[in-house]
Amino acid sequence: MSPIFRLLLRCGLFALTFWLMGCATAPPEGMTAVSPFDAQRYQGNWYEVARLDHSFERDMRDVTANYSLQADGSVQVINRGFDMKKNDWREAIGKAKFIGDTQRASLKVSFFGPFYGGYHVIALDPAYRWSMVVGPDRDYLWILSRSNTLDPVVKAQLRTQALALSLPFDRLIWVEHQR
Repeated sequence: MSPIFRLLLRCGLFALTFWLMGCATAPPEGMTAVSPFDAQRYQGNWYEVARLDHSFERDMRDVTANYSLQADGSVQVINRGFDMKKNDWREAIGKAKFIGDTQRASLKVSFFGPFYGGYHVIALDPAYRWSMVVGPDRDYLWILSRSNTLDPVVKAQLRTQALALSLPFDRLIWVEHQR
């Protein structure tokens, strides 16, 4: 194999890797992030009321997320929860950056170095009391609330919206909050 061909192949793989990483931050097809969005109002503590199951949160209760705006325009993310199997608290600290316009609730978040995943608020209470968040595809779904419970009327409303977007609402795990 010629050195030029190897260089082109490496450059192509490098570009493909970054293109795929970029795709992992876009909202799922057919979904739009909330706009206008006020990051100042969104910051603070949120309870994870419901989520789809994933290994990084499996067996977790009392899960919360704290968002705080940073001087550089990014958002510090602190996720915390109680691991029932290890009988101990776990915490992950990450960084989120807006994808484009800061008035649109579409961010990319990283907990592991240069690798980012999508974070898109697709439903938000006008008073910022609850939100529904998706990742880069329909396998990531969270419902967050400023309190550790969700009004049944709001739950029904979010279910209707989620099902209309082909999100697996009925597979959600409803997170226990006891601590």
